[in-house]
Amino acid sequence: MKVLINIFFTTVFVVLLAQFMPGVRVDSFYTAVIVALVLGLLNIFIKPLLVFLTLPATLITFGLFLLVINAVIVLMCDWLVDGFDVVDFWRALLFSLVLSFCQSLVSKLSEDNPKKK
Repeated sequence: MKVLINIFFTTVFVVLLAQFMPGVRVDSFYTAVIVALVLGLLNIFIKPLLVFLTLPATLITFGLFLLVINAVIVLMCDWLVDGFDVVDFWRALLFSLVLSFCQSLVSKLSEDNPKKK
């Protein structure tokens, strides 16, 4: 159930970001659902491989290279999904930053708060 909620919120964020961010376009809500699914799959299967392969660069930049990996993941999604377009690397970087921030905010707000004794 939590996965479906995450996909739903990611879909909503993709649609909203496409509306407000120039250089990012999504054709429909259905396309945004596909984008959310593909981003999730790329983050599960491809991102760990990219992180491993670029570990020296990530260590030298104190983890900032992970932002580049996130932008590459967004550009891969752009390449894989028809109807989702990101103009350039910098828009992909900004898109990934804002999307990650929104997802973490929703994750933090939806956490179960333990009852205080």
